[in-house]
Amino acid sequence: MANDTQVKPLTGQELLQKVKELETLSKEDKAKACGYYTLTKSGSPRVNMMKFMNALIEAEGIQLDSSQNGNGRGGRSASYRITVQANGNLLIGSAYTKQMGLRPGDEFEISLGRKHIRLKQLGDDDELLADDED
Repeated sequence: MANDTQVKPLTGQELLQKVKELETLSKEDKAKACGYYTLTKSGSPRVNMMKFMNALIEAEGIQLDSSQNGNGRGGRSASYRITVQANGNLLIGSAYTKQMGLRPGDEFEISLGRKHIRLKQLGDDDELLADDED
């Protein structure tokens, strides 16, 4: 084992500054230089790219987790594609309804086109809240 002693990983502005200083290095070398590695039993470094990338995202102030869901559970993200189920139903998941701020009991009018289905949310003034023209 050479002079490789484990250091505490950098975070925040320190991490961003160090990455800028190391712009000519590879991603793996940057991660290692910033402390995002562990030493194997044989003493060789194993870079943890996921922790490094997550720390960079956090240092940049980018919020990837939904602030609405405080229970710490991930779940699926919206893909904006659905498939007809075996029983013929189309299920619109909670990712979409949460994004629109829908609540149980909200009503919609369904209109069918040749190759589309349009949902019109019914409210106090029956206005179309989200109209997607083809």
